[in-house]
Parts: sequence; structure tokens; C-alpha cells
Amino acid sequence: MVKDCGGHDHDDDCECCPILSILSIFACCSCSKDDCESRKIWCIVAWFVVSLAVLFGFIILIIYLILHPSKPHYELDGTTVSNLTLSPDHYFLSVTVQITLTTSNPNDRVGIYYDKLDVYAVYKEQQITAPVLLPVSYMGHEDVAVWSPYLIGTDVPLTPGLAAALADDEAAGILLINVKVDGTLRWKVGSWVSAHYYIFVNCPAFLTVDNGNGVGPALYHFQQMSTCSVEV
Repeated sequence: MVKDCGGHDHDDDCECCPILSILSIFACCSCSKDDCESRKIWCIVAWFVVSLAVLFGFIILIIYLILHPSKPHYELDGTTVSNLTLSPDHYFLSVTVQITLTTSNPNDRVGIYYDKLDVYAVYKEQQITAPVLLPVSYMGHEDVAVWSPYLIGTDVPLTPGLAAALADDEAAGILLINVKVDGTLRWKVGSWVSAHYYIFVNCPAFLTVDNGNGVGPALYHFQQMSTCSVEV
């Protein structure tokens, strides 16, 4: 039982702060009648400061996890370009690109919500296929996902300079394209979910021609894994 700590006429000791006494944070929580009131105030202040410090440290930890998670990893595992066709005047391009794209969440305590991801192919900074919407998904801790979409471009207009460069690459039997991903994601820590963050992925693919039996349009194959750059 906690006794009166102020304005008393008896000689009994009183406990100023039994909770702190239990936690053994400070030894001032049991005091005599002469200094009981002042020590009680100091014990309350000390308890408040310690609680505030613990809360502040927890908030800093959460902010660190939210604002500094490791970026997801992306790898381009395979690319095939087929039906690469220039119009007779070389001003329009039609192409089909099949890719295999792997992504992983390297975080062991942070999940990733993908709200929207568009993937498309680029040749010399010009988009040559329509964007394909990848399946929206949640990636848990250290999860891996693999996508294999077809990217198709039909009658894509080209500038004369770009058309000439593409014709030269075709003649040389080589092709350098970039597979790009744009979208938004959210980080998940426990039950807390962050605001939306933009993600930009760039995967270079150097392809060589494979004419096969020489019949039909040339195929360009890329079978070597390529690490992609990721910005969040």
C-alpha cells in the first residue's frame, strides 16, 4: 500500500514510485517522509524519460526499416527477338520479343507489394513494343517470382536515323535492346504498409542472329543472364 507522501505528521516511510521500484531503474523510489515528495517527482520524470527514449528508439528502427530496405533484384534470364520487320520505306517497325524476367526480394523482414509493373522493350532510347502489365503480386521475405511475357510492337514509327541504325545492326547480325520495367511498389513491415514508391528497372540484352535454316525472318537469341539496374 502506498502511503501519503506529502503533508503527513507520522514518522513512517512511504513509497514514492512502486512501479519504478519493481523495475529497479532508480533506487530513489523508496524514501523517507523528509524527501519523499521531491524524490517522487524525480522518479516520475525518470520514468517518463526512459519510456520516451525507448519509444524514440523503436520509431527510429521502424523508420530505418521502412526507408532503407534493400532494393529488389532483377535478372534477365532469356530474350528472343522474332518477326523483326522493317516496312519497305524503313519508317515502321514490327517486332515480337519474348523474355524471361526474374525478380527476388532480398529482405528478410520487409515484404514488397507490387501495385503496378509495366514491361516493354527499348531500342536506342525509343520504345519499340507496347507495355505489358505484369501480374500484381505480393513478395514475402526472400521470395522469388518469374515472368515470361511476350512484348509486341506493330508498325512502330521510326525516325530516319533510327531506321538506318537498325538496318545496319540487322546486316551485322547483332542487336542491342533494353528491357525496362516501370511501376510502383509499397514496403510492408509487420502490419504497417508504406506509401507508394516508383521503381525503374533497366535490363540490357545483347543479341546475336540465328538464321536457322535460312527460311523466314531472322531470330535473335540471348541466353546469358543479365543483371539489371534498379532504382526505387
